[in-house]
Amino acid sequence: MKHIFFYILILFTPMQDNDVLFDFSQEVSSNGWFIINDGVMGGLSKGSFSVDDNKAFFKGNVSTENNGGFTMVANRFNALNMERFSKFSLKLKGDGKNYQFRVKSDSGQQFSYVAEFSTNGEWQEIIIPFNSMEPRFRGRLLNLPNFEGVQIEEIAFLIGNKKMESFELKISKISAIK
Repeated sequence: MKHIFFYILILFTPMQDNDVLFDFSQEVSSNGWFIINDGVMGGLSKGSFSVDDNKAFFKGNVSTENNGGFTMVANRFNALNMERFSKFSLKLKGDGKNYQFRVKSDSGQQFSYVAEFSTNGEWQEIIIPFNSMEPRFRGRLLNLPNFEGVQIEEIAFLIGNKKMESFELKISKISAIK
């Protein structure tokens, strides 16, 4: 009899192929998101983040003056188990510029796992396999394994293309998928 109950439980337990981390059609504020500009190193770049009209907006200006050249928006949260997933799905609309998607397994670690992606001015779904995300610290590749996908405590978007430019990235949804 125990086996029949277990079998019925399996039949009625939904198997999720994805887990939505952030759905900006459901979010009404930018609480929890924070900007890090290159001012921490003397730079003059300015980024902002807001949620409006069912999407998030990461926009601003990147300046290379005073050894600057990047701005980033990030969100830290309690550890999320990622072991049943193998990729991230980003639904977004960029401005034709290159960006980085970054994660940290532990919000206290000094480095991030980084994947670079290009935007084309249209709504896109960017798929990023966990094992393609390289460990980087201040732009330098580290001699460590790529992201293993056990857990995450921080996600971020960064722009830093080594030139002065304005930018706008619209984000609809961030998910983990199998």
